[in-house]
Amino acid sequence: MNIKIYSLQDITKLIIVGKLAANILEMISEYIKPGINTEELNNICHKYIETKIKCSSATIGYKGFQHATCISINNVVCHGIPNYKTKLKTNDILNIDVTIIKEGYYADTSAMYIVGNNKNNKNNKNYNICKVTQECLYKAISIIRDGTKLSEVGNIIQTHAKTNGYSVVKEFCGHGIGTDFHLKPQVLNYNGYNNDILLKEGMCLTVEPMIINRGTAIKILKDGWTTITTNKSNSAQCEHTLIIKKQGVIITTIRKNEKL
Repeated sequence: MNIKIYSLQDITKLIIVGKLAANILEMISEYIKPGINTEELNNICHKYIETKIKCSSATIGYKGFQHATCISINNVVCHGIPNYKTKLKTNDILNIDVTIIKEGYYADTSAMYIVGNNKNNKNNKNYNICKVTQECLYKAISIIRDGTKLSEVGNIIQTHAKTNGYSVVKEFCGHGIGTDFHLKPQVLNYNGYNNDILLKEGMCLTVEPMIINRGTAIKILKDGWTTITTNKSNSAQCEHTLIIKKQGVIITTIRKNEKL
């Protein structure tokens, strides 16, 4: 498999766009309150992308998608379409997923938020699935370096999810990124590789665990995007863009409040 290796000049650009993507998720957190609708959240992000950080959205026009964000609430696993009807309620959990482009370089990242009750999130009934999903991401990041096998990444994500009573979504995965939105390789959240892939210094990819309750099925709605759990149980997703180094990674989309 031919997987792009990025130069030092490329990596400098990827770090810049990654930081800007992280800024979006930091900025939007103060607007996540009961009563706001997801279209309003999308519009705030879109304006910030275009006017504040001078980037463009990779999702607008992508296979017909018309928004700058995917906003997935509660039992929406991924690719939730922002709209004026869906208003946030206290204790909702939501994922905001953004992909931006600057000077031809891409960054893709998402984070989970709990609506209201922000000072007591650990007491929220939905806190645990968000926590475990983030831990899956962090555990995967901790083992990635030059020479790591993608099967190892999938194994550590699936094992941590299973240990905590959850399952991984197998229908969606991370991917290569850099000078395009979706590139090789696919980064599975389980070991499903017929031919394993060895990561090498200079590769750029996303890791994005999606976690659901055990035994839960998912389906894509008629809009062709919105993916839900069929039993209406909640799900969670976290994502970062990474550049592989000899020892470890550069997390281009890391946020200020994250300590890895």
